[in-house]
Amino acid sequence: MNALDIIAKKRDGLALSEEEIEFFVHGLMDGEIPDYQAAAWLMAIYLRDMNTEETKHLTYAMAHSGRTLDVERIAPLAVDKHSTGGVGDKTTLVVAPLVVSAGLAVAKISGRGLGFTGGTLDKLESFPGFTSDLSAARFLENLAQHRIVVAGQTPDLVPADGKLYALRDVTATVGSYPLIASSIMSKKLAVGAKVIVLDVKVGKGAFMKTDDEALELARIMIDLAKSLDKNAAGVISDMNQPLGRAVGNALEVKEAIDTLKGRGPADFASHCLTVASQMLLLTGKAQSEEEARSKLEGLLNSGEALGQLEVLVRAQEGDPAPIANQALLPQAPVARTVVSPEEGYISQLDALAVGLTATDLGAGRKRKGDPVDHAVGIVLHRKIGDHVKRGEELCTIHARSSEDAERAEASLLEAYAWEKHPIEPPPLVHRIVH
Repeated sequence: MNALDIIAKKRDGLALSEEEIEFFVHGLMDGEIPDYQAAAWLMAIYLRDMNTEETKHLTYAMAHSGRTLDVERIAPLAVDKHSTGGVGDKTTLVVAPLVVSAGLAVAKISGRGLGFTGGTLDKLESFPGFTSDLSAARFLENLAQHRIVVAGQTPDLVPADGKLYALRDVTATVGSYPLIASSIMSKKLAVGAKVIVLDVKVGKGAFMKTDDEALELARIMIDLAKSLDKNAAGVISDMNQPLGRAVGNALEVKEAIDTLKGRGPADFASHCLTVASQMLLLTGKAQSEEEARSKLEGLLNSGEALGQLEVLVRAQEGDPAPIANQALLPQAPVARTVVSPEEGYISQLDALAVGLTATDLGAGRKRKGDPVDHAVGIVLHRKIGDHVKRGEELCTIHARSSEDAERAEASLLEAYAWEKHPIEPPPLVHRIVH
C-alpha cells in the first residue's frame, strides 16, 4: 500500500477502503506522506466525492489521530452543538447554560472566528481573564465538577484535522461536503458526547447559500453521527440577515446576558429555544417540542440559566462581574448612529455585508492568528420587515475612531434595501432534520 496508489484510486472515482484511509491519515501524521501528496488527495476527494462509508472511516481516523476524551463516563447526558458559522451567532452562550440548568451537561470544543463569521471563544474572552486553553485533564475535571465546559481545541486533540484543514484552506478544497462533515464530526467523536445538535446556517451570510446545500450537508453529518453511534439533529436556520441585533464580541455577550435575563431579541431567543429543545428531545428530557420549550422558557424566566453562565465563566478563570454590570465589558470609544436615508419597509439586511463591516472594524479576523478587538461592532435597531421613516435609527456602530465609524456607515447603508409595501421577514428556521 502506498500514497500514490491511494491518490490515483480516488482520482479515478473509486471508493477507498478503511485501511487505505487509515494508512493515508497515519502517514500524514507520521511525516511519511508529504503535504503535496495530501493536497493531491484532498483535490481528488473534492472532485470525486466520498460515500458514507468512506466519510465515516475518514472521520474515525482523524478523531483517533490524537487523544480522545471519554466524557460519557463522567457525564452520561453530555450534549454538544455545532454551528456552521454566521453573523451575530452567539447561540452557545445562551444554549449551553440553558440546557445545563435543565439537567444536561455540555462538553464543547469551540473555535475562533475567521473572516465574517464570529467565534464563540472570542466572545467568551470578552470576560476578563477567561481562558479557553484547557488541558484534557482540566476539561474533564471541569465537566465533572460543573457540567459545563466550552474550550478550544488542544494540539493533541484531532491533530489530523488541523493539518488537513490548513491544506484545504490553501488548495480550494474547503467546500467538499465529506471534508466539511469529517472535520466537524471528528472533533465531536474525539470529545465523546453522545448527542449533537447541528445548527446549519443558510443564506447570504452563510457558507451554504441554498436550502438544498444546507439540507445535503445536514443529512451527511446526521447519517455520519448515527453511523458513529451518536444521536443527532440538524436545525437549518436562516442567515440572510444577522441573528439577533448585536454583531461583535462584547456586544454579543451583552445580548446573550440580556437573553438569559428574559429580555433578549425575540428572534435570537426563539432560535436558542429551538436548538436547546432539540437537545432535550434527543436526551429524553422532554417528550415533545412544546414540553421542551415550556421547560426552557421557565428556566430563562427564573434566572437559573443565567447562573450557569456565571459558573462557566468562573470555572475557566474569568471574572463574571460583567454579568451583573455590563459596563465592565470592553467598550469602544466611538458610538455612531446610522439613520435611514429613506422611508419604507426594510426588505434586505445583507448578513454578509454586516459581517464584513464588523470584521473591518476589528471584530473579526482576516487571517488566522490576527488579534480581535472585543469592544467594536454593530448593534442593529431595525431588521427585515420593520417599517422605518427617513432619519430614524437603523443601527449603531461601535468603533475605535470616527474615521473607522464613517467607513463602516458607508458600507452598512449598502447592506439595506427598502420597499414601499410590507415585507415578511425570512423564517428563523427553515426545517429540522433527524
